[in-house]
Amino acid sequence: MFRQTKAALQKLRYLSFNGQQQTWRLKSTTAVDRARQYQTGQKINGFTVREVVVVPDLFLTAVKLTHDKTGAQYLHAARDDSNNLFSVQFRTTPMDSTGVPHILEHTVLCGSQKYPCRDPFFKMLNRSLSTFMNAFTASDYTMYPFSTQNGKDFQNLLSVYLDAVFFPCLREQDFWQEGWRLENENPTDPNSPLMFKGVVFNEMKGAFSDNERLYAQHLQNKLYPDHTYSVVSGGEPLAIPDLTWEQLKQFHATHYHPSNARFFTYGDLPLEQHLKQIEEEALSKFERIDPNTQVPTQPHWSSPKEDHVTCGPDALAPDPARQNTLCVSYLLGDITDTFEGFTLSLLSSLMISGPNSPFYKALIEPKIGTDFSSVVGYDGSTKEASFSIGLQGMAEEDTERVKEIISQTINDIIENGFEEERLEGLLHKIEIQMKHQSTNFGLSLASYIASSWNHDGNPVELLQISDSVEKFRQSLKENPRFLQDKVRLYFKENTHRLTLSMSPDEAYLEKQAKAEEEKLQKKIQALTDSDRKDIYEKGLELLAVQSKTQDASCLPAVKVSDIEPTIPVTPVQIGTAGGVPVQYCEQPTNGLVYFRAMCSLNTLPEELRLYVPLFCSVITKMGCGALDYRQQSQQMELRTGGMSVSTQVISDSTQLDMYEQGVLLSSSCLERNLPHMFQLWSDTFNRPHFDDEARLRVLVMMAAQELANGISYSGHLYAMTRSGRHLTPAGDLQETFGGMEQVKFMKRIAEMTDLSQVIRTLPRIKKHILNPDNMRCAINATPQKMSDSAGQLENFMKEVSGTRKERKPVRSNIIERPLDLHNDSGPSRKLISESNFQPCQMKTFFQMPFPINFVSESIRTVPFSHEDYASLCLLGRMMTAKFLHGEIREKGGAYGGGARMGGGGLFTFYSYRDPNSVQTLSAFRKGVDWAKSGEFTQQDIDEAKLSVFSAVDSPVAPADKGMGRFLSGITDEMKQNHRQRLFDVNHKNLVDVAERYLGVGQRTCGFAILGPENETIKKDPSWIVK
Repeated sequence: MFRQTKAALQKLRYLSFNGQQQTWRLKSTTAVDRARQYQTGQKINGFTVREVVVVPDLFLTAVKLTHDKTGAQYLHAARDDSNNLFSVQFRTTPMDSTGVPHILEHTVLCGSQKYPCRDPFFKMLNRSLSTFMNAFTASDYTMYPFSTQNGKDFQNLLSVYLDAVFFPCLREQDFWQEGWRLENENPTDPNSPLMFKGVVFNEMKGAFSDNERLYAQHLQNKLYPDHTYSVVSGGEPLAIPDLTWEQLKQFHATHYHPSNARFFTYGDLPLEQHLKQIEEEALSKFERIDPNTQVPTQPHWSSPKEDHVTCGPDALAPDPARQNTLCVSYLLGDITDTFEGFTLSLLSSLMISGPNSPFYKALIEPKIGTDFSSVVGYDGSTKEASFSIGLQGMAEEDTERVKEIISQTINDIIENGFEEERLEGLLHKIEIQMKHQSTNFGLSLASYIASSWNHDGNPVELLQISDSVEKFRQSLKENPRFLQDKVRLYFKENTHRLTLSMSPDEAYLEKQAKAEEEKLQKKIQALTDSDRKDIYEKGLELLAVQSKTQDASCLPAVKVSDIEPTIPVTPVQIGTAGGVPVQYCEQPTNGLVYFRAMCSLNTLPEELRLYVPLFCSVITKMGCGALDYRQQSQQMELRTGGMSVSTQVISDSTQLDMYEQGVLLSSSCLERNLPHMFQLWSDTFNRPHFDDEARLRVLVMMAAQELANGISYSGHLYAMTRSGRHLTPAGDLQETFGGMEQVKFMKRIAEMTDLSQVIRTLPRIKKHILNPDNMRCAINATPQKMSDSAGQLENFMKEVSGTRKERKPVRSNIIERPLDLHNDSGPSRKLISESNFQPCQMKTFFQMPFPINFVSESIRTVPFSHEDYASLCLLGRMMTAKFLHGEIREKGGAYGGGARMGGGGLFTFYSYRDPNSVQTLSAFRKGVDWAKSGEFTQQDIDEAKLSVFSAVDSPVAPADKGMGRFLSGITDEMKQNHRQRLFDVNHKNLVDVAERYLGVGQRTCGFAILGPENETIKKDPSWIVK
């Protein structure tokens, strides 16, 4: 997978510490203590210990080592967390845009010396209990991480990963499949036209159809024009066909060497065991080399530069006349200076984050554009960091104005600095993010240290965040103008800055297609008759290999018997506060309190439903009580870990035509801030502000822009939502809240010249939703803090009792379900039952400005507690791994595809970034025929079970324990029943459910495709074209 580092790492930056793990224990136990025993200079299994550092804030001990023979670098983070992670990364610095590191990342995972079967990576997904398995290509490194909670599984995966990266087969066929090839459109017909095919080729065509991505790529290439950052490491679609198999093998030989590698392990498994296995299976077979992959410093420009690029028009842009982007990017210092990087990323947040920041006030509030440019703020993913600031969704004539505002704002910051309160808010955010425990903490750490370590920075320094905070406070104390001086140095006086504008070109896609066609013709014209024959024969060979049932017996696997038969129980207490039901769940939350409230939509008039997502996104951003929106934002930063509201559509676990609809309020805070957090919520209930049209316009434009930008990335989710729309009542509501219907609705709202009608609508929604009469709450906190939390909640309920009102539900058919199954007369969830709902078949095609498709088909089956649900879950996994992956990705060239059983009772097929459309629908049908034929083995079924269980048993953070029960009423007992059914599924059950639910005569289904203009579909009257 190609990772656009700007986008991907933006979320991780220096604050990637969302967390720790549910197995975290208060007393320091074995793993951390064991690691403390290591001494600097100590020799272990071919490695030498260089540094041992205890990092109390993150509850870990860091051990840094080097490999004696090859110089490979190693970092171990010992922590009492059972979700252990391994990662190896190589510094990969390509000098052209053929995508060689990216294609290599795909190809090394296609088979190795010890595991010569095709595609061990995808096969291990079904032979392991991994909680994460992937690989990333960034601009200057390639990383291979996995995590698992099972020790045996860790050794299996480590063995496969080590063999893949150090001893891959790199067969020519794998290069054709994953990289690029010339092939007949129909491989079995030598007279069909030749075309470019290949997984990475199509993946990058999809990636370059995303304008935000395109812009980020150009910006990096042009700000660092002198070395590896001036090329596209993922591959420029028109340059990919210049790569040869020989060049691929050469790149591997020079870059994938222990002397160019950095190993990272994390968790509670013993370090010695990891070192021994890595030494024996890989490192002992190498000598030290000088990899010579260092990235030199980018020579500084003596004067600023300007440039312009074009992109495809955005069909969903809120205002078609305003689709320009303009951004100024500054080259900063070397990222291996940890404190400077910390300071600059904090400075970046102060400059751009939230409505109190100077650039938000200067650029966003005047409504010159719809949002900041896609690349914004500090980016530490290249050897020298950068800072970017600009706008998207602006008009061309505002270009000069925006440039002036940017330089004026920098001058203002140098003169006025920042308010004390904003600094405190930001440092408070760091404190919360260090305490918050997530389930993939190892992966967050690996990503967080990757870039700096890649350029020989010290990863241990990066972990010592408190030291940086302390040093930061000290620097400000010694020099109150500390930050202003940085702004002067890096922004005002910096001549290495690039102003890059981007505008849409109506003919952009046409030009791209034409350039690809010219490239293709040039390749074809050079062919002799025997070359063509050769291509046809190689195409048939590849097809034959792809169609052959593969023997994966050489790969290690955990067994179904290794899976825990029962789940640990999560105890919860059900109580009330101010007449509202509350679920209390005691958890080791590390001094944080997590609050949720589910508010029903049953009394909301139907015509207001489309507005609910907009209501959710603005309710915590427009001001409340005595606070305007800026003060509200400031208080939320200072007192909470965030406050948000989101829509919820929860299908019933026993009946397909029953569901609960609501919105979920979520927030968290440090224990000391409980009263402040509840005060902010009660002001939101009692006196929310809706009347500031200028503020609302800003929020609407940003929301509409974000939705439009998300489609090229999440098109498969939109297709899946749409295909299920007419199959269940919940599916219909999901499309309203989060499907293409919502995207189109927000585009309409953003186009309105007058928002007064929306301003009148929001308070109407508020009185239905923020009403204690149809609400239930949940609190997760430490046992010591629970009674205090309950007391604060009680006060909050008293405060908002004025908003309580009994209103009549809009639908008469309300079914009540007890929250506590052992107490029928207690509080309940109120579900809507539409027993006379008529599902119908619908085929919808959305024409989009992309060169690739997102295809989906959904079939109405059974709800969660039905006896066949487990069989359908397994069938989806098995069909994906054993059939659809081969058809859709390997043969079809899509980036991904498969089938899955959804909690709402829909069995859904999908494809992602797919060069095909109608052909993929027939692959879905063939998948069903394959399942009905029963041509699968017990081994296939066991592998599907492992794959399903690794998802079912993925770790749950303390903040989220008990949430499944709170939201959907699924108790531990129901989960255990489902678990038993999964264990019990056999061959006959799978064939049986395929025939009963997925067979052509049996099914009620819906179809949706998002993609480029499609003649076949236009001619077919059964499709509705949008």
